[in-house]
Amino acid sequence: MDLPRDIPPEQSLIEYPCRFPIKVMGANVEGYVTALTHVAKSFDPGFDASTIELRPSKAGNYMGVTLSVYVTSREQLDELYRTLSTHPMVKVVL
Repeated sequence: MDLPRDIPPEQSLIEYPCRFPIKVMGANVEGYVTALTHVAKSFDPGFDASTIELRPSKAGNYMGVTLSVYVTSREQLDELYRTLSTHPMVKVVL
């Protein structure tokens, strides 16, 4: 997944550093939330797992997870999206 890098910082709608919510969807399986927590902590060592929001699908087969991660730059946020998007347990990152 290639993200455009040609947006100048003064035109970005995000002011860094900030706490940024990322929504992740994947199969509702054992270890899924733990794996996402591990990824979040690798980018934000102070990540507080108690802030994770969970939303199971209607049938309970999938789990929507919102992670609020403290990011300091666009490069860090882009790399976090790439890491989550390529994780084998993740279906969609928003």
